[in-house]
Amino acid sequence: MDITVQELKAKLDNGDDFIFIDVRELHEYEEFNLGAILIPLGEIMQGIETYADKKDQEIVIHCRSGNRSGMAKSLFEQNGFKNVRNLTGGAMAWIQAFP
Repeated sequence: MDITVQELKAKLDNGDDFIFIDVRELHEYEEFNLGAILIPLGEIMQGIETYADKKDQEIVIHCRSGNRSGMAKSLFEQNGFKNVRNLTGGAMAWIQAFP
């Protein structure tokens, strides 16, 4: 199940406990970020190994538009993660909703 920017903002504002991953490249992250852990898509397999003991914890993944994070979500799910969510529209949707 994906997550909207409004749902994500509420989770961040509430201090909810979840793993938050940004799969964009470093230059994109430096330009604008939401405070997520940066794991570029090309390095996502190492990221999956890092969180191998957290397969039941909620993970929210985002990128610029939702495409790369959708791929990352699939990889996490293929590796047994049960609660992975992709930010619909990515950072672009966030910037539009919360200018």
